[in-house]
Amino acid sequence: MELVERAEQEISLKQILMECGAGKGAVALLDGPGGSGKTELLHRAAEHARRCGGVVLRAGCSRAESALPYGVLGQLLYSVPAAEGPIGRLEELYRRLSAEAAAADTADGAATAAAAVPIGPERALLLNEVAAAFLELAESSLVFIGIDSIRHADPHSLDCLLYLVRRTGSARVMIVLTDDTVAQAGRSHFRTELLDQPHTRRVPLEPLTESQVAALLAGRLDQSDAERLAPEFHAVSGGSLLLLRALLDDHEAGGGVRTEGYGRAVLRQLGRLDEPVAAVARALTVLGSAEAPDRLARLAGVDHGVVESALRTLESVGLVDGLVLRHGIARQAILDDLPAPERTALRLAAAELLYEQGCPAQDIALLLTKVDAPSGDWSVDVLLEAAEQELLAGRTHRAVAALEAALRARAGSDVVHAAIESRLVQVRRLFDPATAEHHLTALTAAARSGDLDPAHTLDLVRQLLWQGRSAEAGELLDRLRETHLEPHSEVAALLEDTEKWLAWTHPTLARRTHRPAAGAEQRQHPGRPRTAPLRRPVAVLADALVNGRAHEAVDQAYQVLKDRGPTYDIAWPEEPALLALGVLLCTDSPDVTAWSDRLLQEGHTPYSPTWTGLLSATRAEAALRLGDLTAAVEHAHQALNHISPNAWGVAVGAPLGSLVLATVRMGHYDEAGAHLTRAVPKPMFDTRYGLHYLHARGQYHLATGHHHAALADFLACGDRMRAWGIDVPGIVPWRTSAAEAWLELGNREQAARLAYDQLGRPGTNGARARAAALRVLAVGGPVARRPQMLSEALDLYERCGDRYEQIRILADLGEAYHELGDNRRARTHIRRARHLVALCGAAPLSEGLLSFPDDPEDPSATPGAPAGDGALLTGSERRVAALAVGGYTNREIAAKLFITPSTVEQHLTRVYRKLGVRCRKDLPVELSTSVVEVVVGQEA
Repeated sequence: MELVERAEQEISLKQILMECGAGKGAVALLDGPGGSGKTELLHRAAEHARRCGGVVLRAGCSRAESALPYGVLGQLLYSVPAAEGPIGRLEELYRRLSAEAAAADTADGAATAAAAVPIGPERALLLNEVAAAFLELAESSLVFIGIDSIRHADPHSLDCLLYLVRRTGSARVMIVLTDDTVAQAGRSHFRTELLDQPHTRRVPLEPLTESQVAALLAGRLDQSDAERLAPEFHAVSGGSLLLLRALLDDHEAGGGVRTEGYGRAVLRQLGRLDEPVAAVARALTVLGSAEAPDRLARLAGVDHGVVESALRTLESVGLVDGLVLRHGIARQAILDDLPAPERTALRLAAAELLYEQGCPAQDIALLLTKVDAPSGDWSVDVLLEAAEQELLAGRTHRAVAALEAALRARAGSDVVHAAIESRLVQVRRLFDPATAEHHLTALTAAARSGDLDPAHTLDLVRQLLWQGRSAEAGELLDRLRETHLEPHSEVAALLEDTEKWLAWTHPTLARRTHRPAAGAEQRQHPGRPRTAPLRRPVAVLADALVNGRAHEAVDQAYQVLKDRGPTYDIAWPEEPALLALGVLLCTDSPDVTAWSDRLLQEGHTPYSPTWTGLLSATRAEAALRLGDLTAAVEHAHQALNHISPNAWGVAVGAPLGSLVLATVRMGHYDEAGAHLTRAVPKPMFDTRYGLHYLHARGQYHLATGHHHAALADFLACGDRMRAWGIDVPGIVPWRTSAAEAWLELGNREQAARLAYDQLGRPGTNGARARAAALRVLAVGGPVARRPQMLSEALDLYERCGDRYEQIRILADLGEAYHELGDNRRARTHIRRARHLVALCGAAPLSEGLLSFPDDPEDPSATPGAPAGDGALLTGSERRVAALAVGGYTNREIAAKLFITPSTVEQHLTRVYRKLGVRCRKDLPVELSTSVVEVVVGQEA
């Protein structure tokens, strides 16, 4: 490779050599940091001198030979073939000098390798003879003497070199030395005297500039690539030629900064430095920054002044930029080069030093998490504090690392160890519940032995239930129930809340006790302390859902959703909001989708894929209840993608059930069947989540003509719900679904019995449950009674905003009117249903509607609304009417058009009057032709 980056220095050396050939001796000191190209320049100068016919003598100094007297002089002499004359005389003088040095060391009792050696009369005469022999050699030919890394030369050779330098001003002798600008400790006398000679020239080699880096890269890369990469290469290397060449090799080997190239070059640079400088570098890799020089000095075991000098040296060789290492690979390479015990000891020493100086717990934990076994109670305290702070900052993985390190420390009692592991399980569950499972066995054993406190045991119960380990959870629950707890303690309140939550989600484990009436939480014992703000609502909302009183808890649900902030107790993070959304779902609240979307868009701290997955599952169920099948599939897929299906545990029944039901309603039966082939945990069927799965599977069987299998699934839902004491319509409508299966099997009596049973159930005052029962009774009853019941059911489904069920009712109404001979009304309802199908995406319903007979010549205008009367409506009235025909509720219309619900009612009243109709189901379907444009325009 051409030394384009050192062309100026190379030309200077050639010029000096020419002057030496004319009898003007010179000394060139190539002065620059390690890796700056000094050795390469020295080699090229020596080769040029050899081509010019000169005698070339070379030596390379090393730290290992710095204690060998006259070691450098010996290398110079042995670098040329043995010969008579001056060379032979030099060899003889070398042997005499070596013997003299050995004798002097023996007399002193110790060698003085690193110190200046006093020169006595005998040595002075010998050194003078050595210089004379070199000068005699220069009389016949040019003599080139090159010594690399002069800073490692032995003191005896340096004295000899100074004797020669003083006498070469008019001789054909060129001496080229390489040295470091920095790290001159112990050599100031030599450098001072050397540079004081009038024929000594210092040739500095500074780190390369960015333009010089670009020129270097252009020698091996395209010009455009060289210019593009030059800034990055310059920033990573600091202009060091050694590091630049390593980076270039890495780039050609595949790109990026690699350990094989750049990392090894870093170690080469470090190996050339003195031990105090290397110690500072190693300490810097552990501390990460040199912003506290005293801390760096203590960890490296050097004086404060040495740190400043070492940092200058490290910066000059391209390893440090200001107060930090230039690249993470440099840090990793230096650490990996240390033996494992030394690396661990260095990190522990750094952590203890930071702890003594009161540094933040997170900084100390970063060191402790990288050692196998942190020691001392103080380290556990630091790691636990750091874990909580990392959680608040949203760095969940760092919190996990801190808790795992605290576990490895094994400090404190078994109770402390169990508490730490319990906290670790809580944190792991936030982002991957499957990774928490392998801790559960140890925690269960700790709970059995009494090493886990009751609060943590209750949390363990929830983790076991998530994983389907209901037997172990039940055992621990029984132990807690038998434990004598302080009646008004926090643990007793938490146990009571858990019991009510179990009755809703895992009813097979719930204790069958008297459930307090709604509002009982307001009449709690005056001495009982208030529980955590997000635990008490769990019991209130779950109790309302279990007892079919969700409508009484709506205000509480809204309050929970409003109070939920970006941070929350990770021991029970998602249940309050999920139960609140469940209350809104069971009461057909139009706000459930808006709240779900708001919670999904919030920046939660800490971020939890588990929480996001559960929210997406709820959002999918909400979309199903609105007949938005596309959104239901999308959100169900998102739920299953946030965390792996295996990590879902028994809760997988919720998103999987919504996904199956949505794909069935869209007519994608093969896809739904594929989802049903997924393995699900058997304990899921003992939970509420299993009900959603069973109901969806039954709908799949019903849609594919397997009516007996469908009936079996629906009745299985009913058997479970009755046995568990949660037989309320808000979970799954098993009675009306089973009634539909009976109708398909031709048993209208059984279907009617189930429908009437649902109408008589407590909690069936909701619109959806009543509408479903009315439809079953209408379809299975006399045709003359169908329009009345179906019309009422349609009004109820319109109130819920469920477009899918509206389509079914409209299709039933069209068929009923057709059988009654009122084809005009039949066509009106069928056309309206066809329009809603386009918004809903329910292919099977669309096929049934297309098969319905239609007479295109027969006007479909509603009585009292001749064709063209739509022109009497104002723009605002037509937009409201179009959305009303599209199946939107008054509240949804108000939200889309940015007006109040009362304004919507006023517009509809005027529309009814102008068109001469009584209600929205009599609105002409032609008004809906612009509904899509209205919706898109408003949402845009």
